[in-house]
Amino acid sequence: MMSYLFVAVTIYVGIGAFLYFFQRSLMYHPASAHLDPAYHGVPELTAVKVETEDGLELTAWFRPPANEGALTVLYLHGNAGHIGHRSEKIRPYIDAGYGILLLSYRGYGTNHGYPTEANLYKDGRGALDFLAGKHIPIFKTVIYGESLGTGIAVEIAQDKAIFSLVLEAPFSSMVDAASHHFKLFPARLIVRDRYDSLSKINNIKAPLLIIHGKKDGTIPYSLARKLYNAAPNPKEFYDFPAAGHNDLYEHGAASRIIEFLESNS
Repeated sequence: MMSYLFVAVTIYVGIGAFLYFFQRSLMYHPASAHLDPAYHGVPELTAVKVETEDGLELTAWFRPPANEGALTVLYLHGNAGHIGHRSEKIRPYIDAGYGILLLSYRGYGTNHGYPTEANLYKDGRGALDFLAGKHIPIFKTVIYGESLGTGIAVEIAQDKAIFSLVLEAPFSSMVDAASHHFKLFPARLIVRDRYDSLSKINNIKAPLLIIHGKKDGTIPYSLARKLYNAAPNPKEFYDFPAAGHNDLYEHGAASRIIEFLESNS
């Protein structure tokens, strides 16, 4: 009996150690690729460089707004792939005349560096600085976060007079998300990149929209509701009963987001 217990404890500790030391390889899934807007179907955008506070130059795709009064969307993507995989998602905002800055994080595409929570916050702040350098008013800027990018979006949107914050498939914190997927392990002790949006959401001073699929198997719907319930007004939540994690746009997410942005103009 003791031998079985020893084996079980050894396996448990071994898995826990693996989760601790290799968690970033589980959390971040960057794809390397030459990123060309025209190749990915968005020739209206131009490849630019965004400089971070620690001296990196990151690839991004940019188009200024079609007219002086139009909004600009800073799009912060999720943990997998590269910005080329988001070209179809940003098409509706291009067609609506919005400016776009689609940021590629460090370690993604052809960018140097390594993704961590602290580093991706630097990348997000660099993107805001880039827009300021292009004379895009902060009050005409929409910060849009997708999945992992929602953690970055909430961080950099705090106490900023942005036009609005849009969160697609957000989580309350990475600890909460990890606790859902690894129920037998003490996520609070293991997770290093915490993306604790729940502790920051009260610092958002702009209108908030959260969209989430009720069939999301990656980030539970309940975590998005938890974040929403803690957020100050004004705020809206729109759920898609038949959608999962990656298919919200197949269920009309773009139309719902544009409707929200136009209603707050």
